[in-house]
Amino acid sequence: MPEEARRRDGEDAVVIPIGTGGRPGRGSGSARPSSAARNLAPSSRKASSAKPRRAGATDAPGKKARAGSGRATGSADETVVTPPTGGEAAKPPTTGIPVADWLAAAQGAAQEVFGADWERRAAELMAFCRRRLEGDYEVDDYGFDRELTERFFMAALRPIAEKWFRLEVRGLENIPAEGGALVVSNHSGTIPLDGLMTMLTVHDHAGRFLRPLGADLVFKLPVVSALARAGGATLACTEDAERMLSEGQLVGVWPEGFKGIGKPFSERYKLQRFGRGGFVSAALRTGVPIIPLSVVGAEEIYPLVGNVPSLARLLGVPYIPITPFFPWLGPLGLVPLPSKWILEFGEPIRTDAYEPGEAEDPMLVFNVTDQVRETIQHTLFDLLRDRGGVFG
Repeated sequence: MPEEARRRDGEDAVVIPIGTGGRPGRGSGSARPSSAARNLAPSSRKASSAKPRRAGATDAPGKKARAGSGRATGSADETVVTPPTGGEAAKPPTTGIPVADWLAAAQGAAQEVFGADWERRAAELMAFCRRRLEGDYEVDDYGFDRELTERFFMAALRPIAEKWFRLEVRGLENIPAEGGALVVSNHSGTIPLDGLMTMLTVHDHAGRFLRPLGADLVFKLPVVSALARAGGATLACTEDAERMLSEGQLVGVWPEGFKGIGKPFSERYKLQRFGRGGFVSAALRTGVPIIPLSVVGAEEIYPLVGNVPSLARLLGVPYIPITPFFPWLGPLGLVPLPSKWILEFGEPIRTDAYEPGEAEDPMLVFNVTDQVRETIQHTLFDLLRDRGGVFG
């Protein structure tokens, strides 16, 4: 999170311990309780405060009070409440949990979730939400919201990466600390979770934001489009890629596209065609290094065993996946299997030795593209041997 945003949250946040705010004794100011307050008193208290009656006293002319009817009887000095009998049901006393116990439980739950400094963190969260509602935040020309990405997107993905997929990262030294670079990765998993895990890995281990290049379909979906833009993604076109790389951004691309994530489980870890090499042309024009990334583990999260092409064409999507659990288990079928993941960043392939005009040479572009693809493919085979079992 930017230091300026942290400082603003710290200044705006005011911590008031629960139960200490306001002045005590607020109310009508009258010593006599209101009728609403009197109605809250237990029925037994009403009965005990009633005027005592002598045994045998009548409620109405010619009618005596019956013993065991639940009415108060006794002498003038003592009031006895007899329990109800017959069909008259007993009314339980009106009891509840004291307010102090509710406050203590709320404080304990907040401390368990947010830690010992939960009050400060809750106050900062409220200050953050207030600034967002007031429009006091910044996005870049592509719609990237750095603060939102760090605070929420990365925080939501982190437990999945660490606890569920148990990510193992190799070759972090190959990611440049600054300057433009192009990360090229294999694509798999039916749902592109590998892209999200790569973004989290680069952020947490390299301290940089990976700006992914997304397909056209991503930016046609109403909610997904806004989230993708806020998370740093932009359209996979040569113009945006070259502009980002020239600005010194770390850009990510998955050349296999939907053919990679939608391939059958029987073809797992077999790379599909890498398109026309547009990413290589962008790297050659800007002179940035190409970093091959090999990801093992994503192929097993949603094993694709079938497809419904006719329905996919009707809905305008690349495929309708059928897995061993979806759609048979409904929403539960969307839970990814906890496979063991390994991400290895390969040695950078330098492009600064080429002239920018050589990006127009199709043979050169093809050779570099094939070099990147072969590097990733051989690394995948090595990682599969190192991983052993699918679930670690």
